[in-house]
Parts: sequence; structure tokens; C-alpha cells
Amino acid sequence: MEIKRVPVSIYAEMTPNPKVMKFVSNKLLLQTDSAEFRNIEEAKPSPLATKLFHFPFVKEVFISGNYIAIAKFDVVEWDDVAQEVRVFITEFLTEGGVAVHEDQLKPAQEEKAEEGKGPVLNPEDLGEVEARIVDILEEYIKPAVAQDGGNIAFMGYKDKIVEVQLQGACSGCPSSTMTLKNGILSILQKMLPTLVDDVVAVNG
Repeated sequence: MEIKRVPVSIYAEMTPNPKVMKFVSNKLLLQTDSAEFRNIEEAKPSPLATKLFHFPFVKEVFISGNYIAIAKFDVVEWDDVAQEVRVFITEFLTEGGVAVHEDQLKPAQEEKAEEGKGPVLNPEDLGEVEARIVDILEEYIKPAVAQDGGNIAFMGYKDKIVEVQLQGACSGCPSSTMTLKNGILSILQKMLPTLVDDVVAVNG
């Protein structure tokens, strides 16, 4: 029996971050949470990201679920290059190109520990409050952030301050501070009254 190949379709979507464009696929690109590549060296596990870094204007590539969020340098406007990138991604995936070799990805927490940027978080090591915070982030905040081409990862909780890492379109976005303070902080304070005073972004 012949396997019918589903044609790949990609559409481009602006995000609240003017430097980041989100390219959404009708196929799942990544089973795990997400993968962020800040340069071609980091992009080794991802044939797609490696190729995207050959575009001189590509600054960072973030892949999650069924989309790719690409941050650009200021040398070009998205209006001039979005179509070219969309066509490139479509052709790459249509020809059977692999977005990410997931077995080669290092967990973000592990990477942070290697770089000396913070503790390795093991779900079993989380206290009751931390576990609740992670649940709230997963259920209420991640889906909304993903809509905008970004991701959020819990990094720590100490002295009533929640530390998160913003990835993808959220990283360096002018409105991300507002999102942190108005969105995430208010949800956490509503659901965990008296336990959360502030939310801070610890971005690599």
C-alpha cells in the first residue's frame, strides 16, 4: 500500500516581538518541549536550524511543537524576507528534512548547569510550592506564550521570588516584561496567594 505523503504547509505569523517571526507547520516538528539555538554551533542537533543560520539575517532559532520562531538581526525587515524563509522551510520539510534530532538535544536545565547558570532542576527535587508553580506555568501560561512563538521554563523559587527563563519570541521582546509582571505574576499571585511576591526572568 502506498503511503500518502501529507503536503507540508507553512504559514508565517507575526509575534509581539517585532524581531521574531513565527513559522507554523501543519506537521509536528518536535515531540519534546522545545529547542533553542542561539548560533550555528548550538544548532548541531537540528539540520533545519543549521540551514536557517545560513541566512545572514538569522540571529536565533527556536523550535517547539509545530512551529519555528526565528529572531532576526536588524539588517532586514520581515516584509522583505519572510516569504523566502517560508518557502525554504516548506521545501526542506517536504523533501523529508529532519527538524531536530531529539536524541541529540541536551535538556535546557543540564545546559544551564554546565554553563554555571543555575541549578539542575529535577522534578523529584521540587518542593510542594515549586511543583504547584510548575503546574500553573504548564497549564495556564505556556499555551498563551506559545501562541506568540515563545516558551517559558521554570528555573527556581526562593524568598517568594519565582525565576523563569523566557525563550523564543519572548526572549528580548519589548512586551515580555509586561507579560511577566501583568500576566504571569498576577496568575501566580491569584492561585498562590501570599507565596509569590515577584517573577524575574533569568535569560541566557
